[in-house]
Amino acid sequence: MKYYSTNKEAFVVSLQEAVVKGLAPDRGLYMPERIARLPKNFFDEIENSGLQDISKTIVEAFFGEDIPKEELDAIVDDTLNFEIPLKNVEDGIYALELFHGPTFAFKDVGARFMARMLSYFVKEEQQEINVLVATSGDTGSAVANGFLGVEGIKVFVLYPSGKVSDMQEAQFTTLGQNITALEVDGTFDDCQALVKSAFMDEGLNTRLKLTSANSINVARFLPQSFYYFWAYAQLIQQTQFSKTVFSVPSGNLGNLTAGLFAKRTGLPVDRFIAANNRNDVFREYLQTGRYNPRASVQTIANAMDVGAPSNFDRILDLYSHSHKAITNDISSYRYNDTEISKAIKNVYQGSGYLLDPHGACAYLALKEGKKPDETGIFLATAHPAKFKKTVEACTGIPIQIPSALAAFMQHKKQSITLPNDFGLLKKKLIGQS
Repeated sequence: MKYYSTNKEAFVVSLQEAVVKGLAPDRGLYMPERIARLPKNFFDEIENSGLQDISKTIVEAFFGEDIPKEELDAIVDDTLNFEIPLKNVEDGIYALELFHGPTFAFKDVGARFMARMLSYFVKEEQQEINVLVATSGDTGSAVANGFLGVEGIKVFVLYPSGKVSDMQEAQFTTLGQNITALEVDGTFDDCQALVKSAFMDEGLNTRLKLTSANSINVARFLPQSFYYFWAYAQLIQQTQFSKTVFSVPSGNLGNLTAGLFAKRTGLPVDRFIAANNRNDVFREYLQTGRYNPRASVQTIANAMDVGAPSNFDRILDLYSHSHKAITNDISSYRYNDTEISKAIKNVYQGSGYLLDPHGACAYLALKEGKKPDETGIFLATAHPAKFKKTVEACTGIPIQIPSALAAFMQHKKQSITLPNDFGLLKKKLIGQS
């Protein structure tokens, strides 16, 4: 399988090149030249299959031309060794809990998969690879823990100072080993811009082999399609339904894009809802046809605080830049902190189900956007304990922190403060490598 750039100004490359490079030389994102349709019998039998078996079929359709099946199966087994339950919250509305992995956030799936795929390719590269990742919260912890101790790979996590929760920060600033945390004086968009500038700097790339573990990397976002199929399989087991809609907390749009890829392979999902917080650039595009990226603003759903979502380019490419085609499959709603907080409180009081701020935003969008004949699934993307203060303030009850999560808070913070200055980042990367 060959991969092309969304900007169409770079040469097509192999999967290995796409994964190791991360970003195309023309600053575009890599896309597979084709998306295979899965056979009908796969969907006929999906309700009787487990998460790992389903994922092995999907991953072979995406990557089977480039990596031997036994290697892919081993990567899936190592990646998906935890539960992803589907829970009925209220009539016609289900929560897919993606936070049962090592860092209690949905990004564990893509980050762990990419770490193992990149490790497979490192053996052929014969050169140390430096992973750069910008995070608005959960990406940094998932990537840092996914790559921790992986031989031949160093990870640099760039995060906006004071704009991630204490729990999130502890998960990537206390690890040491091959993980370096860079605390940037700026926003997530500043961190993301620094990472992209690093990829475009010829001098830096001559000195170091760089790649990204953000959802701009095909090995990060594509595996996130696994759980859409798994949700569908569980829904068949739990209820009768005719139409399905997914509501996705949307920041950098990688998770939503993975769902759109799942639909292209044949997953019988009718449409998607993109849930936005106050950073609603994508919602604005859906409503007006105009894309106006801007500086992000801080909210209690901080992992969605993105003002220039990278994967927007993939969505445009997937739909041949047709605004009409995109809006046929995707609608969007936005919510402020007050509305999100009320949702956490009201859902807990009404059903006993505990939401985190991102899941609450997706719940609200599903509640508002679901049609009477649809069954809805919203993605619960992080454990509520990762936002302990916020959730406790909403519900008035103490939140029990899982012991594995609490353990991160017991270690000493190790981070390097950095101004929003690419020249200083460049020096730091060269000096640390």
